[in-house]
Amino acid sequence: MIAEAKTVDEIIGVVQSSLIRPVEGLLFALATLVFIYGVVEYMAGASNEEARTKGKTHMIWGLVGLFIMFSVSGIIAVLKNFFGVQ
Repeated sequence: MIAEAKTVDEIIGVVQSSLIRPVEGLLFALATLVFIYGVVEYMAGASNEEARTKGKTHMIWGLVGLFIMFSVSGIIAVLKNFFGVQ
């Protein structure tokens, strides 16, 4: 069986749909879970200063992760638009 020659746009589309999007979704979900875990930890340990501090730390890192993911998504969108990749 002879494989068809693919254009660069087709190769980028395959890589994006089968690799980048699933990993991106997983990282968004993970960052969201870290943030929610921090909120729960903060609220559950309202009377304990150490638990509140750990909860704050998890919330901050969850927000940092979400910020990075949104930033990377925006940069990728700008690059795709700049190079005309669908």
